[in-house]
Amino acid sequence: QVQLLESGGGSVQAGGSLRLSCAASGHNLNIYVMAWFRQAPGKEREFVAGISRSGISTRYADSVKGRFTISGDNAKNTIDLQMNTLKPEDTAVYYCAYDPSLWVPIRVLESNYQYWGHGTRVTVSS
Repeated sequence: QVQLLESGGGSVQAGGSLRLSCAASGHNLNIYVMAWFRQAPGKEREFVAGISRSGISTRYADSVKGRFTISGDNAKNTIDLQMNTLKPEDTAVYYCAYDPSLWVPIRVLESNYQYWGHGTRVTVSS
């Protein structure tokens, strides 16, 4: 069993920045991919960014490339998502997700991820 605890989020004006963090706890945290998904009102949950435990592999959705950066600390089993140049369309609930395996390229489907956080809201106003 793996538990994910998210922090960060909030409200910001367009062009601003926010940082999200997620900490994983539990058993056998040896090989994994951790990722961020988001769900905007009235839309399906979508992949945002993912990173392998080693940090060697990362993957981003096209919509956030160049603006968001995912990073990880494998000693602490945490990941961060630095979000810059935020746009109103980034408004969503952001979820941390955990895949207890390693596939390259990093997988982007919800069904690939076994554990989920409760979500943290990000609101970007124009």
